[in-house]
Amino acid sequence: MRRRHLLAAAPALLAAACATEAPRPAVTVFFTEDSATLEGEAIEVVRRAAAAARQGTGPVTVLGFAGPAGSTAQNRALSEARAQAVADALAANGVARDRIRIVARGPVPFEAVPTESRRVEIRAGG
Repeated sequence: MRRRHLLAAAPALLAAACATEAPRPAVTVFFTEDSATLEGEAIEVVRRAAAAARQGTGPVTVLGFAGPAGSTAQNRALSEARAQAVADALAANGVARDRIRIVARGPVPFEAVPTESRRVEIRAGG
């Protein structure tokens, strides 16, 4: 339920953030375990985020995360691959590549729900 509410508000938040240089709330894209492939709802989230980002001129930061299970090296690579997949999808949906900055955060502790750690955050404005 929480995800659906965030998905509904995310495009408007990202559009407002792209209009300024200040960092704003993130749009979150979730992944399945051990995957960097955009699937189902994640594709739609990125499409809407790209539409919002195209309305602005500021930077778009893509932060990749992975859960703590497995090796640190594997999870760093996975977080980078997830961020790259989202950055590529944003560019394919019309966001200029020179506006997109990729940051791989690597493994993070499980959040309230373990699947929350398997994510990419799209942040406009830095």
